[in-house]
Amino acid sequence: MTDFGRTTLPYCSFVRPGEARARVGVGVGTDVVDLTAALATRGHAYAGLFAAGSLDPLLTAGPRTWHEVRTYVAANLGALAEHQVPASGVELVLPFEVADYVDFYASEHHASNVGRLFRPDGDALTPNWKHLPIGYHGRAGTVVVSGTPIRRPSGQMRERDGTIAFGPTAKLDLEAEIGFVVGAGSSLGEPVPVESFDQHVFGVCVVNDWSARDVQAWEYVPLGPFLGKSFATSVSPWVVPLAALAGARIDPPRRDPDPVAYLQDDEPWGLDLELEIAVNGTVVSRAPYSEMYWTPAQMLAHLTVNGAALRPGDLFASGTVSGPGPGQQGSLLELSWNGSRPVTLDDGSTRAFLLDGDRVTIAATARLAGGRRIALGQVEGQVTS
Repeated sequence: MTDFGRTTLPYCSFVRPGEARARVGVGVGTDVVDLTAALATRGHAYAGLFAAGSLDPLLTAGPRTWHEVRTYVAANLGALAEHQVPASGVELVLPFEVADYVDFYASEHHASNVGRLFRPDGDALTPNWKHLPIGYHGRAGTVVVSGTPIRRPSGQMRERDGTIAFGPTAKLDLEAEIGFVVGAGSSLGEPVPVESFDQHVFGVCVVNDWSARDVQAWEYVPLGPFLGKSFATSVSPWVVPLAALAGARIDPPRRDPDPVAYLQDDEPWGLDLELEIAVNGTVVSRAPYSEMYWTPAQMLAHLTVNGAALRPGDLFASGTVSGPGPGQQGSLLELSWNGSRPVTLDDGSTRAFLLDGDRVTIAATARLAGGRRIALGQVEGQVTS
């Protein structure tokens, strides 16, 4: 289990053995403090936020309440210890109802690599890439909690001889990402500016946005990803409050050209995070989130600039996190260069893409000012046929 220490205080939903009803908890070390029971027992004014066993009411409550609850928990950890149980002894479930899901494409290194692979005779980046955070709408109903088995999807694909085939994907891939969980909603027709990011986003989770690369390559022109991406998105069971990442905020890479007015940001919403990717226990990559070209504040501003409304439980993800160096890529597509350079695992086997039975684990950490690291949790999934 992830050791969160005593200051990160991530939230989760969990089920005790022999019970059917979920409870809300907060991670302390490798344990969970049962907030549903603790606040009800104390008759706390915010007990009702946790009675349903989901984070949904807390997300809706807004930033002032988020701050007050976090402050209360941090100040009363000793008194709440009687409601503390080992995280390994409970079932962690999806902590909030996903309202909408959007996936972005915010890493210049990832986008350039994909462009070279999928469009070898064209420019690595499309003409719009440095002018706006490219994204697509996914399926909220296929967002699943860490540990959920991932069934290999089927779809159409074009063979090397040009014929069209249908069947299970032969190029099942992982995508290491960071997800941003929206709390406070917004009104239809009212854009959310970059400076209001932390008034709407509650926290972060770790994401694996699984991809069927052969299906994706055939279908993505002209409207982008569809069946190659919509079959499953795995998220960590822990939502780390944005407040816990205050010390991890850094300046993003320089944007060139300067973005248009609604995407210009004076506040540094780059984040000094690292995603460690393992396949069957072998670490194959350590991807630096600090290299992401577009920040989450810009993603949210772009998502809403046309007047699209936010709802509590909306989830938007960064897109694959990749860095410029070897062993910093957030997908097997890049690590194996579309299968031409297979990755060797510790058992001597090689992978171009994922095989049935493979287990993928993505763990994230944040580096705070002064160099201290905190864990953000992990997301895991095993491929089945």
